[in-house]
Amino acid sequence: MKNKILFSAFGLPLLLLVGCFNANDIQHRPADVSSDAAASKNVVLVSNPTKNKAMESKFYDFKFKTLDGQEVSFEKYRGKKVVVLNVASECGYTPQYADWEKFYEENKEKVVVLGFPCNQFGGQEPGDAGTIQSFCKKNYGVTFPIFEKIEVKGAGKSPLYAWLTDKTANGWNEKEPTWNFCKYLVNERGELAEFFGSKIKPDNADFQAALKK
Repeated sequence: MKNKILFSAFGLPLLLLVGCFNANDIQHRPADVSSDAAASKNVVLVSNPTKNKAMESKFYDFKFKTLDGQEVSFEKYRGKKVVVLNVASECGYTPQYADWEKFYEENKEKVVVLGFPCNQFGGQEPGDAGTIQSFCKKNYGVTFPIFEKIEVKGAGKSPLYAWLTDKTANGWNEKEPTWNFCKYLVNERGELAEFFGSKIKPDNADFQAALKK
């Protein structure tokens, strides 16, 4: 009887709480751990200075061309947080352009947003560079950098996304984008910090908490 009472009092609320959370939408970088703990749990040591320096160097080594053909070195983003988005013009999440543009305008001194068009999810980014650029400007007034179209998964995966999704390279994450408008957050040291799914917007509590770390 006592067990039944406990379940009726606490079981249903707990089940409802769990049901509201989708773990696939957010992936956190593991907390720093001691060598002994890592050995027992086979955890990647994200606090290793040598490893972190290598990860940082790799991120800042990337160079990509914007939609208007200007080459940009990621070295210019050193010291800022970076949000990397795979974007598309014909997706149900496309209105997020407005959300991320507003966020960029309000935070660009400390955080930069980088958009990477991709046509691998539902063929929802079919246009060429000029078409994409015109669409973003006309419909959403986008001013954050948008780069040439790339692939974010499969055999033709861009080197950037190869780094973002290979835990031996970034230290912990191997999750690829699941649809358009997935987000990877890179910290001020060039280390991959978080992954957020398509539906996560700038006002999401977990995203806001990640920015404060």
